[in-house]
Amino acid sequence: MNGPFVSTGRALPRRQFLRGAGILLSLPFLEAMRPAFASAPRAGGAGVVPGGKPRRFLGICNNLGLLSEEFFPKGAGREYVLSPYLEVLRERRDDFTVFSGVSHPEVDGGHPADNCFLTAAPHPGSGGFRNTISLDQFIGERIGHLTRFPSLTLGVNVQQGLRSLSWTGSGVLIPCEEKAADVFARMFLQGSRAETEDQVRRLETGRSILDAVAGQAKDLRRSVGARDRERLDQYFTSVRDLEQRMQMSREWERRPKPRVSVPVPLDPASPKAYMDKVKLMYDMARLAFETDSTRSVSLLLDSVNSPAIEFGETKTTDGYHNLSHHGRSKEKLAQLRAIDLWHMKLLSQLLTDLHAVREEGEPLLDRTMVLYGSNLGNANTHVTTNLPTLFAGGGFRHGQHLAFDTGHNYPLPNLFLSILQRMGLEADRFASSTGTMRGLEPA
Repeated sequence: MNGPFVSTGRALPRRQFLRGAGILLSLPFLEAMRPAFASAPRAGGAGVVPGGKPRRFLGICNNLGLLSEEFFPKGAGREYVLSPYLEVLRERRDDFTVFSGVSHPEVDGGHPADNCFLTAAPHPGSGGFRNTISLDQFIGERIGHLTRFPSLTLGVNVQQGLRSLSWTGSGVLIPCEEKAADVFARMFLQGSRAETEDQVRRLETGRSILDAVAGQAKDLRRSVGARDRERLDQYFTSVRDLEQRMQMSREWERRPKPRVSVPVPLDPASPKAYMDKVKLMYDMARLAFETDSTRSVSLLLDSVNSPAIEFGETKTTDGYHNLSHHGRSKEKLAQLRAIDLWHMKLLSQLLTDLHAVREEGEPLLDRTMVLYGSNLGNANTHVTTNLPTLFAGGGFRHGQHLAFDTGHNYPLPNLFLSILQRMGLEADRFASSTGTMRGLEPA
């Protein structure tokens, strides 16, 4: 492919590249690559423009959920009665909304559904399943260049390679970072000058991809139809955007990292210290937002992969997963309640800490959307409907229980669309959303 592209009326080869200066740039699928008379795919993709004050997103999934009878409140609207679990969050009542009767349409499969908590991709347990982009990565792709890190993917006791909340647009799992000390070092510990320059050189190597193939790209654009030209323009724009993000990364490498007046965290050696790990990751997320190091964080609490755990004065007698299959055993239920209440205690502290930080005179919580929930409505039976879901902060009118039909659930992806729009992103749909979240209004 050394000469110009010539339109012959025949389909272009499916495997098509642009070559130049030792660089190989694969092309997207074009109509010109389809056999004649094949049906055309839909064009898609709306432009996205960030705007307004900085807003942030933290998505937290506990993949063994919570005991529903202890979590869901009585009554609906703003006069609802706090449940035993929500009672722990009483001081922050006006800063969160609790949902019942919500789920991801067609997301089934029990435990594998945790991979779809932020993607809502259907049928994760089926053969040939391929995930879609997660909410945190959708955000990171669009505004990640504004901060040192486009996003952070965190985890506690994660089964690496099998589980994550973060997935790319091509359905590739992004591994979780599990050591708080490593996350802290990336955000706040400055490397040597030699290390910085080495990283800058690595970033420069990948730049100017389109410059190397510019002539061929112009020839190709002239040789294809209008739909393909539009698709190529979108594709080349995305490559340019990637190059701009790489340029921003290069600039960030030479900027001093922010300083914080807290020591490097000490990671627990044992997975039994599950709750200590959760607390450390909450601290890392808060510090990331407080220093504007990123505006998009996901955190998977892999309870399925956790052993018998220890917290406070409590030591469970069985692995977290085995306890979740309680079969109505009073002993197991008592231990699960103790675990769940500790989770609520840590969540309450996170929200309080975010509220205490001020950014331009506003509580950081008012600019930070915190989603806490699970892929399971009932871990004992692996049900993926009626998901326990709490949503805090972000400048919404909270202090309410939005109660939807527990038999015919309301789409949880509608909340995702509300989050995106609150982030200042031009989006009219995400995954299986049917609109924005009904009953949730900006303050």
